[in-house]
Amino acid sequence: MNRRFALLLLLLIPTLASCEPPKAMTPADKHAAKMPEIPAGAEVATLGAGCFWCIEAAYRQLEGVYSATSGYMGGTIVNPTYEQICDGDSGHAEVVQVVFDPKKISYEKVLAWFWDLHDPTTLNRQGNDVGTQYRSAIFYHSDAQKKTAEASKAAAGPNFKSPIVTEIVKASEFYPAENYHQNYYNLNKSKNPYCRFVIEPKLKKLKLDH
Repeated sequence: MNRRFALLLLLLIPTLASCEPPKAMTPADKHAAKMPEIPAGAEVATLGAGCFWCIEAAYRQLEGVYSATSGYMGGTIVNPTYEQICDGDSGHAEVVQVVFDPKKISYEKVLAWFWDLHDPTTLNRQGNDVGTQYRSAIFYHSDAQKKTAEASKAAAGPNFKSPIVTEIVKASEFYPAENYHQNYYNLNKSKNPYCRFVIEPKLKKLKLDH
């Protein structure tokens, strides 16, 4: 009986530990969030590294980061919905737009966290999250960011057993994700198994609040 239960649990974990939204939501939950404010002197980094819930939960904690907003970039549909992203036809990646104070945290440091927060060697996949929307990508906002990103990628390469497949592409229109996606981990860590099985261990490993 115990063995059967353990086997059942193992079979269920992949289903539970996937980036899926709650079933019950209010109309306000489904509205796109507001664009993040960019204070004077601030810079913006836009990063795709699998499910945006994971990445946002980490970047929100870093000193010098004003905000981390989950959203979509790199596709062809205007004002895409999460459902359209999941269909895989819109071309968008799940991203987090990080607004930060470069006097407190450099773009290089923002990217250093990026490499630690996911596996950049798996094409269109992070764990059980599979699809082009989960691709590893750095969307640069200036030529200086592009140069820094390319150097950061080259420096990170020896830290991985397989080649890095991260895209480095010019930033396009950023679309904030629906309200229910924002600050998802902090609001749902006691409710959603994905938070406990995937996000919490990652935050623990990186010695961040969980």
